Amino acid sequence: MAEKTWTMPDGIYTALITPFAPDGAVDRAAWKRLLQRQVDGGVAGVVPVGCTGEAAVLSRDEREWLVRTAVEACAGRCAVVAGSGSNSTRESIALTRDVKAWGADAAMLISPYYNKPQQAGLLAHYRVIARAVDIPQVIYNVPGRTAVNILPETVAQLAAEPNIVALKEASGNLVQIEEAIGRCDLKVYSGDDGLNFQVFGLGGAGAISVVSNLLPATLTRMWQAYAAGDINTAWPLSRTLDPVCTACFLETNPVPVKELLSMAGLCRRDPRLPLVPVSEKTLTRLVQFYEGTLSGLLAGEPGAAA
Repeated sequence: MAEKTWTMPDGIYTALITPFAPDGAVDRAAWKRLLQRQVDGGVAGVVPVGCTGEAAVLSRDEREWLVRTAVEACAGRCAVVAGSGSNSTRESIALTRDVKAWGADAAMLISPYYNKPQQAGLLAHYRVIARAVDIPQVIYNVPGRTAVNILPETVAQLAAEPNIVALKEASGNLVQIEEAIGRCDLKVYSGDDGLNFQVFGLGGAGAISVVSNLLPATLTRMWQAYAAGDINTAWPLSRTLDPVCTACFLETNPVPVKELLSMAGLCRRDPRLPLVPVSEKTLTRLVQFYEGTLSGLLAGEPGAAA
């Protein structure tokens, strides 16, 4: 086993949305409010400038401000795992050097999209980055966005790299996730909110969550109860979150969760092109869900509705 450069804490990490102001710029005040909610909610960490944060449409200056502000807000209270992946290995190295310079505790690297590399290409990609930048790194497997699937045998080989410390698994394939957990010494986190409880049961170390944008304290309570062996608390909490998971993925993430955060008065709803707000049909469903279910759940969260 490789001696890891950093032990990633177990628990809930929030894949943060990026809020935008009416003029299309990053809404700095809303970002700081969202960060404070996460810290107050007790999460193990936050993940800025990832897929949920619409990283692909952010400028380098915006990414820097978002990461530095997260580091400042979370210092000593929770970890910052900043997105730094690209479909270009050279660009991924540059982005990973950036998040290290900006103070992140670790970098999260999505698998190369569009190129559709073979397993040997994925192995080479992650190895080169791990050896080029001395910062703890999290592999992110999400075939639904990238059209490539990082297989457990590839993950097992990458686990030999000291700088590779964890895997975010969003393949949706529980058999594959169980195999990945069993084949290497990396911590494996659920990357699919609908499967969080099941992944915990397979030996997962927590979740990197979209739903915790809305309910950080609830997700944290669920994880802590599970980790303590209190299944009688954890299981009902998990079932309570099922309809929230469904609502958050009615359309492409992060568009629905931004709508729900907007209804709660926490930020504006707007994504950046090429994403657009949800359809009228989806909006009707989200309003009904917010009024009938989510508003009540939010009442127990820090910094709830404005």
